[in-house]
Amino acid sequence: MTATLAIGPYNEAERPPLKDSFDAQLIAGPADIAGIDAGLRDAFRAVAYKGHHPFGAAEMDLLPNIGLIANYGVGYDAIDVAAASARGIRVTNTPDVLNDDVADLAIAMWLQQGREMRQAETWLRDGKWESVGSVPLNRKLSGGTAGIMGLGRIGRDIADRLAAFKMDIHYHARSEKQTPGWTYHADPVDLAQAVDFLFVALVGGPETENYVSKEVIAALGPRGVVINISRGSCIDEGALLDALESGAIAGAGLDVFVGEPKVDPRFLKLDNVALQPHQGSGTVETRAAMAKLQRDNIAAHLAGTALLTPVN
Repeated sequence: MTATLAIGPYNEAERPPLKDSFDAQLIAGPADIAGIDAGLRDAFRAVAYKGHHPFGAAEMDLLPNIGLIANYGVGYDAIDVAAASARGIRVTNTPDVLNDDVADLAIAMWLQQGREMRQAETWLRDGKWESVGSVPLNRKLSGGTAGIMGLGRIGRDIADRLAAFKMDIHYHARSEKQTPGWTYHADPVDLAQAVDFLFVALVGGPETENYVSKEVIAALGPRGVVINISRGSCIDEGALLDALESGAIAGAGLDVFVGEPKVDPRFLKLDNVALQPHQGSGTVETRAAMAKLQRDNIAAHLAGTALLTPVN
């Protein structure tokens, strides 16, 4: 009998390996757990989890014999890790394999927003290059000052890329890190005051909710730009929208939103933003690597060997 329950929107490439390796039963979301026969629920030993719907104590209690929740993704804020730990359930995630893609997209949004690439392409497609002339001038990006809010794995990869653009790198983290001369700020407002571009690379969850606050956004000033590839919850979205609409800051590049996939329609009326549908890790190669690491953690748990990427 199957020992693994796979929860979430697994695609056609991801489902067969889960079934072939673990004879996994697949369901759409945590709300569907209650519909599974109680005897089968008792048989599950591991959960393969994908998605952003909350997976908390109530859902765990419906699966009394699981010992692992293997998360698909580096961010695991949808899973109540404290509740899992209290029940002796281990949690894993899929770090490192997605760092490059997410950092690449952060840089791409920064370039798109600052160089107004979407507007420039529209200018060309509408025939204005021929009929009107050159596209209006935009903003020089290389050689500016960039701040990294959260210098973890992804934050450091973003900073490394920005260094190649001759940027002066500043950062905020829980503690000062070993860096090639980058400037540490213990206070997030101080970081925002010091930089032109603020890259948000925080972990999600209650501890970082609205961490990029109204005060942080205001400290950026009228030339400031926010790039967010972490979680929508990390930014005070209302304050960000107010600042973008009023010109209190210059712009934003956003891959994540509060309440996604529903996006506040105020964003769609703005010309000073680059918007993406949470596709930071969305390449064929990286998603395959994430799925394999998730399966490898499940295999390790079922075999009684050490987990590859434990969270708790």
